[in-house]
Amino acid sequence: MADTQYDLVVIGSGPGGYVCAIRAAQLGLKTACVEKDSTLGGTCLNVGCIPSKALLSVSEKYAQAAHDFAGLGIDVGTPKVDLKKMMAHKDKVVAANTQGISFLFKKNKVDHLVGLGTITAPGTVEISGKDGKKTVSAKNIVIATGSESTPLNGVPVDEKQIVTSTGSLLLSKVPATMAVIGGGVIGLEMGSVWSRLGCKVTVIEFMDRLLPGMDLEVSKEMKKLMTKQGMELKLSTKVTGAQVSKEKVTLTLEPANGGAAEKLEVENVLLSIGRRPYTTGLGLEKAGVKVDNRGRVEIDDHFQTNVKGIYAIGDVVRGAMLAHKAEDEGMVVAEIIAGQSGHINYDAIPNVVYTFPEVASIGKTEEQLKESGVQYKVGKFPFMANGRARAMAATDGFVKILADAKTDRVLGCHIVGAEAGTLIAEIALAMEFGGSAEDIARTCHAHPTLNEIVKEAALAVDGRPIHI
Repeated sequence: MADTQYDLVVIGSGPGGYVCAIRAAQLGLKTACVEKDSTLGGTCLNVGCIPSKALLSVSEKYAQAAHDFAGLGIDVGTPKVDLKKMMAHKDKVVAANTQGISFLFKKNKVDHLVGLGTITAPGTVEISGKDGKKTVSAKNIVIATGSESTPLNGVPVDEKQIVTSTGSLLLSKVPATMAVIGGGVIGLEMGSVWSRLGCKVTVIEFMDRLLPGMDLEVSKEMKKLMTKQGMELKLSTKVTGAQVSKEKVTLTLEPANGGAAEKLEVENVLLSIGRRPYTTGLGLEKAGVKVDNRGRVEIDDHFQTNVKGIYAIGDVVRGAMLAHKAEDEGMVVAEIIAGQSGHINYDAIPNVVYTFPEVASIGKTEEQLKESGVQYKVGKFPFMANGRARAMAATDGFVKILADAKTDRVLGCHIVGAEAGTLIAEIALAMEFGGSAEDIARTCHAHPTLNEIVKEAALAVDGRPIHI
């Protein structure tokens, strides 16, 4: 086929890739987006963020109906799980979102090129699809190929009995028992889904805490709450092998620091020990693009690799593997390529765990501030003392704000509680503009709302909360 010339070719249509392509087109660049899968949206929209949240939402409603409604004066009898309908709802949500990206591409005149994109040389991308191969030229190339589940030696994934997050979205029945290897975000989210639906879930975590890397107080609170919800937690434990039979998987477990082994028999295993950059078939070596010792594409402060005209964003580069971080990077790199200047503040990127209650975190943890020797103040306020939380019967959790001891500038915030992912946005805005705890405290918050907990935490930084 005849060669086509583009100003920009984006490889990958996940949140980083599709946002980058749309923004570039808005700025007048002739843009194409290459996607190897049949639908747009990447991992996030197809087998990640969106479908998992659909199942989290539905399973949360089921758990409320089964355990909480009676105490609120609502008698619905004994609810039953119709997993086929739940999965149909999830699939409908995914289809709506992926089709929405197709619409946006057409609206913004972004060419959608279906096939595996390979960089055969700087400025040249080969697309291998079901109809053969074609080559396009690009003044600029953005790599936005995302990430994949990290494997674990001795634990063979078949996406049926031993599954990653992808397979956990496709189970045809609720397992009687499930082992979740990894107590991070994905493990707790998908473990919560199946636990709510009646599965006995055991979470196995190598570290001595859930959600490693988050604020220690958050980890302790989530350990208490996940245990309360019926999950069994095996912390400081490693998985050294898995034997698969027709009806069960037998895991071999050992203490993380060494010791006697034990066996755990379960119906299914969810492997969720993290994710790694996905660069299969990209042709990085041939193109001369450098990667680091973790397989991440190396970039400079303007997202450009060591090869001029080739950029990279999202999970495939350094930093947090978060869809919204990739989106912001996609916007910025498109603006840079178009000759503008872009901005992203990596200290103000929220991270959310969509369990119930939710967890949200932004900025520094207490442990990080102590390690770096920063003098700070803490303001903390519980959901239990908030009128709206009581009315919602959602009183678990707290808001904790960390502020500089001298300037009062907000350095971090950590929330466990209902709608934490929404509440953290106020803190993100404050941090983006260098706001102080006093700024938040003096801002009028509507009553009765959960946002008042944030205000009270900000007041508590100065030792003057009102409602506790």
